[in-house]
Amino acid sequence: MTRPHSGPDGETGLRRDVLAARRIVVKVGSSSLTTALGGLDSDRVDALVDVLARARVAGAEIVLVSSGAIAAGLAPLGLTERPADLARQQAAACVGQGLLVARYTASFARYGLRVGQVLLTADDMGRRTQYRNAYRALAQVLTMGAVPVVNENDTVATAEIRFGDNDRLAALVAHLVRADLLVLLSDIDGLYDGDPRRPGARRLREVRGPQDLRDVEIGGTGSGVGTGGMVTKVEAARIATAAGVPVVLTAARHAADALAGRETGTLFHRTGDRGSDHLLWLEHASSPRGTVQLTDGAVHALVQGRGPLPAEGVTRVEGHFVAGDPVELVDEAGRVVGRGLSSLAVQELALLRGRSAREVVGQDDLVLLPAAARAGLPAQLRRRVSVRVRPAREVPAHDPARPGAPAGLPPH
Repeated sequence: MTRPHSGPDGETGLRRDVLAARRIVVKVGSSSLTTALGGLDSDRVDALVDVLARARVAGAEIVLVSSGAIAAGLAPLGLTERPADLARQQAAACVGQGLLVARYTASFARYGLRVGQVLLTADDMGRRTQYRNAYRALAQVLTMGAVPVVNENDTVATAEIRFGDNDRLAALVAHLVRADLLVLLSDIDGLYDGDPRRPGARRLREVRGPQDLRDVEIGGTGSGVGTGGMVTKVEAARIATAAGVPVVLTAARHAADALAGRETGTLFHRTGDRGSDHLLWLEHASSPRGTVQLTDGAVHALVQGRGPLPAEGVTRVEGHFVAGDPVELVDEAGRVVGRGLSSLAVQELALLRGRSAREVVGQDDLVLLPAAARAGLPAQLRRRVSVRVRPAREVPAHDPARPGAPAGLPPH
């Protein structure tokens, strides 16, 4: 694929951020790869690979985040629709994942390209050590010229299967591999200001920030073979753009136009700069091990950026965590106001709460979720929006050995 020289949009009629991208994460949903009855559609897979392989041959590095394992396993197991129970979903994923990667392997081989399978779960992305290991593996696969094919490990995962958030996974992978662009491929050709099936619904060609989404009705729960929807795609776009990665959302049939920089789908412009891996992981991929309730004064001090959180600002502690674990920070009404890495174990914090100046969470290990950041967004997204307190230093990987967790610690 020939990628025209980058220039002002008015000179080329093309999207500069797309043309300049050299490392691209592409996410494709189940409905774009399978037949209506379940099972892989070879023609659809080949059509997608044709586009990606041409981009790869033209010099771009491609990471493919692909749904479709469960959908691919339906027909071979005699299932006519996606099962509701977890056990049969896992069985379908077990059969379908092999079929999916085999099909990609054969299709990319037509261009002399190899693929490498990378299966992730939320736990892999939620633990700092595994997060860094995933980066090293993906970086090495790209360095050696192969195309990583990333998917959730649906055979062993639970939350992912129930909520099907490969869109969010793709956004995290885009930051993880330092991508220049994220392309979300769906069966809808962009973000509309209402139900695209209704007359008068208008496609948004560009989104430059939360203000452009104020009057947008975001709905949909995905196709019959997948579990994603427009909410997860917009949330993925928000995560990626806040981390400095522009996003194109369009239909799979327009993938060639999207990668060529043509005006298709919806372009989400970057809203932030590429920040610390440490904070992005903490904000979007970490799994809190406990809850720390704060006084109103402590919450106000954190929002104002007035130093670290001291133990004297803590009123209640719940969970099982050790020093270095992520914890949820809540106000006196129980509303989540932030997330941070605790410098104290739960037993020690329970003894020091309310009466010690010992640091619980440092400013460099903290992200906040202020109400101001949620204003003006569609209701489905308001509870998910967070912002960084300040640029933070990168910290070494820390995944402490967890010798027997406390048998049970009552709320304090």
